Amino acid sequence: MGVGSNLFSVGDQDFEAKILKSPIPMIVDFTAEWCPPCRAIAPVYERLSKEYQGKLGFARMDTDENVVIPARLGIQAAPTFMLFKDGKVIGRMIGPHPARLKDAINRILAENGIV
Repeated sequence: MGVGSNLFSVGDQDFEAKILKSPIPMIVDFTAEWCPPCRAIAPVYERLSKEYQGKLGFARMDTDENVVIPARLGIQAAPTFMLFKDGKVIGRMIGPHPARLKDAINRILAENGIV
């Protein structure tokens, strides 16, 4: 996983500190190494992390290595993308759909006054 300055890995132990308590909205890609659709959308997610730098933080969580948070959030498919603001879920998208992912991000940011 190529992790850049606005894209980082998160685990069960640091999810609350890095995601729920983040001063900026966060999107988390719940993914798995064995998942071909997850690998297919990874470069798109990385590009989006650069495009939205300063407005939205991007993280990845491996659902094979971290089971507590995905279970708590009801993650049943990979990839699942969830947006968080002020410790609350403000959006969710399931599946590797690049155009839908960007549209969902834009819509959710606009609905929440984040432009």
